[in-house]
Amino acid sequence: MPTWWTKTLIPTLRQDPAEAEVPSHRLMLRAGLIRQLSAGIYTYLPLGWRALNKVIGIIRQEMDAVGAAELLMPAVEPIDLLSRTGRDVEYGDLLFQLVDRRGQRQALAPTHEEVITEALGAYVESYRQLPLSLYQIQTKYRDEPRPRAGVLRSREFIMKDAYSFHLAVDGPGGLNEGYDRMYDAYCRIFDRCGLRYEVVEAESGPIGGSASHEFMVLCDSGEDTILKSQRGDYAANIDKCGIGDRPWSYDGGPATALDEVHTPGLSGIDDVAAFLEITPAEMLKTLVCRSDDGWVLAVLRGEHDLNEGKLRDVLGVPVHLADDVPARAAGFAIGFVSPAVVNSIPLARMVVDPDAAQGRAWVTGADRVDYHVRNFDWRRDVGDALQGDLVRVADIRKAVDGDPSPKNDGTTLRAVRGIEVGHVFKLGTKYSEAMGFSVLDETQKRRPVVMGCYGIGPGRILAAAIETSHDDDGIIWPPAIAPFLVQIVPIRLDAALCKTCGDLAGQLGAAGLDVLIDDRPERPGVKFKDADLVGCPIRLTISEKTMARDSVELTLRAAGRQKAQMVPLSEAVARCREAVNCQLSAADLIPAASR
Repeated sequence: MPTWWTKTLIPTLRQDPAEAEVPSHRLMLRAGLIRQLSAGIYTYLPLGWRALNKVIGIIRQEMDAVGAAELLMPAVEPIDLLSRTGRDVEYGDLLFQLVDRRGQRQALAPTHEEVITEALGAYVESYRQLPLSLYQIQTKYRDEPRPRAGVLRSREFIMKDAYSFHLAVDGPGGLNEGYDRMYDAYCRIFDRCGLRYEVVEAESGPIGGSASHEFMVLCDSGEDTILKSQRGDYAANIDKCGIGDRPWSYDGGPATALDEVHTPGLSGIDDVAAFLEITPAEMLKTLVCRSDDGWVLAVLRGEHDLNEGKLRDVLGVPVHLADDVPARAAGFAIGFVSPAVVNSIPLARMVVDPDAAQGRAWVTGADRVDYHVRNFDWRRDVGDALQGDLVRVADIRKAVDGDPSPKNDGTTLRAVRGIEVGHVFKLGTKYSEAMGFSVLDETQKRRPVVMGCYGIGPGRILAAAIETSHDDDGIIWPPAIAPFLVQIVPIRLDAALCKTCGDLAGQLGAAGLDVLIDDRPERPGVKFKDADLVGCPIRLTISEKTMARDSVELTLRAAGRQKAQMVPLSEAVARCREAVNCQLSAADLIPAASR
């Protein structure tokens, strides 16, 4: 059955909303897909909900095709469950928390790793029950400090999360096999949704695990930075990206003595550089970090940023920037620390980035508040500590545009922006060990279950599609996820035209093409503008003029109005189907409501 515009809710807007920051946010509001209820919380209106359900339908088909079973887990989970893996602390203020009438602390679920592990642990006892894959499509909650860009970073969002369970990493039925199967399924999902995407190496973040990949849609308004090699043989997000070999040496430092300079209240690199009339590249940044086995210094060139994931991998233990209060109590002059402090405060170790491990006259902190020094020299001012195991040189900074590719093939990295639409993780045994989920293997010994985790944001897919496919007039939908494939626009609303519209819509529906009929008593110009704004792939215009020729005017949204063509009414259905067939599978032609 077709949908008549006057029988649904499509509140289009003429002007751009003031709060909209990026094209997808602006157009989703203007085309009547969503309405903001509060910061980061949106109502999906009928058009938006139809498009979202088409995305979900594709996801569900591909998850079913790889043998994943669907379930639904609660949106509320006990804080005690999260505390068993430490994620109550890792998520911190991102958690929406509440206390129920029994006094139990609960959280609105940000993800469901603990919940699914608890459930499987109750029912799976033997390796014979593995491998096993399950998924859900559920609402998640994260109290983002700065929700922005519409549904791209919201506080309440729908997510497809899948989990796989294995006895081992390698071999038949292992995690690697299951991970590759899900990876391929994700590629099919994004291909079917009409997205142009890159797969990049990624950090696992608070999810954890040994390896992960992100699926990124490249666009200038993307919130994430991706670095790609010039040859296209490497891509990673900024939190994971490696940097090629960089020569380093402590030799060749200045012969001049240290020169202490009073820099009152100037603890920031940029402020000090401006005060001393130098560039940040001439300064050393010494960051005080904390690991389980003591203090750690991370030393970078002034303009570079620490990559905590790289530092963790170098040390082999979790590490984080130290809190100021205990660091000051230990004797660190926070904001004015130099690498030489290694000789006065007991440290676990010091890690120096290669760009900072150079023999030259550096400016750095003086290890007392409000003072810096010129002419710092590694050999002279750190001395014997450089020779032992306490200090090492390693890549610990975030990559930037122009860095050498980690392939070490003479090419450089180029930075681009992207939107993350999917993320897959090799979790390993992080959650199963923390929650005591083990099975009996073939020798009747207990082994922790090996897990994988796989997430997709359907709303982010919609937003990414709009970000990369729109013009000044509105959305240009990829056909597979358009709220309607065809919009019929009658110029007048007499009985004959309405009957023709209804008959044609019925024929299109029988052919698998869902239809929106704009039956509003509006001027043609208003209807055409709204048709461009809503962005259905095909517009069929019916008027007295076209009826006189027993035809309809067919316009492809992607081609623009200038490409409109008259098509015999008897051929309209075939021409519409032909127009979308090359971009859609047979499954995608099934209307969302009948899936």
